[in-house]
Amino acid sequence: MGITTEQFLARIRLNPVNHLLLEKLPALGLPQCMLTAGCLFQTVWNLKTGNDPEHGIKDYDVFYFDDHDLSWEAEDEVICRGKALLGDLADKVDIKNQARVHLWYGEKFGKDFPAFKCTEDGVDRYLISCTRLGVRVRDGSLYAPDHLDDMWHGILRMNPLNAQPELFARKCRQYQQRWSWLRVEAEASGDDAQ
Repeated sequence: MGITTEQFLARIRLNPVNHLLLEKLPALGLPQCMLTAGCLFQTVWNLKTGNDPEHGIKDYDVFYFDDHDLSWEAEDEVICRGKALLGDLADKVDIKNQARVHLWYGEKFGKDFPAFKCTEDGVDRYLISCTRLGVRVRDGSLYAPDHLDDMWHGILRMNPLNAQPELFARKCRQYQQRWSWLRVEAEASGDDAQ
């Protein structure tokens, strides 16, 4: 038995930080704004394991896409607006303009990415396929290109769009330390791909 989109969206809101962010972020008016990454799937894994929904979640990622001004100053202005809106919660929130990622990613992580065309392009590059999830702030809809089955069943596969075996293995080990039931499997291929 898996998890439906509706069940997933209900569960992630059981984490009070996710709930608050999804309520407050529309006020920033950011184009293509999305709550994404670990705060979503880790909340579900925590609930499935019987942990507090916030257990071990280090940060809450907020992506948006604005290619009108690719300067750091423009992104920093958005970050400052976010801090003013979110108050104490802002220290846990990482706001990033996906239109700028190609400008710094290669230097920071050693692998260049092409310029993204939308927020979803950033989500699509996560190391682990089942973690490619985002909730659109505008309407609360789910972006899940790999669906929810692998995430729900704890199956970790390397994302072929960001094949970095050493980083993938390290991230999987970190996750398995917190959720021992997760398992690493080879990437699905052909008709098995989700």
